[in-house]
Amino acid sequence: MYIRLNEWQKEMKIANAHDVFTVMQEILLRNSKIGRRKERFWAIGLENNNTILYIELVSLGTLKATLVSSLDVFNTAVRRKAAALILVHNHPSGEMRPSKADVGITNKLVDSGRLLECQILDHVIISETKFYSFKDEGML
Repeated sequence: MYIRLNEWQKEMKIANAHDVFTVMQEILLRNSKIGRRKERFWAIGLENNNTILYIELVSLGTLKATLVSSLDVFNTAVRRKAAALILVHNHPSGEMRPSKADVGITNKLVDSGRLLECQILDHVIISETKFYSFKDEGML
């Protein structure tokens, strides 16, 4: 499901994880308080100049997990010819440290991106008030 972007989101150049958080926090907060208690996984497709081409909700999960496949993440990226991707998912608990599953899916998607020549620039975990960047923490 594609996420509707407002004008400033359409024109924004993503320079770092804080920029990602600014955009995605607003999108997360569009959901009801109850709805925010489910994990969601998004892919942000970027143009060559790092402006947002699209944001897609790839998976909607439960309170503790969401299932993500490489096919689902890269389907739109290939069709829309995204130059790069940023992965984002929320942790409803507020715990920002990535789980083993988070690290595993990130590594799998980075490998898939190499094969498809669509680089994963970052994987950002968000809550309503804070974020964790795999890139900033040297995990990507």
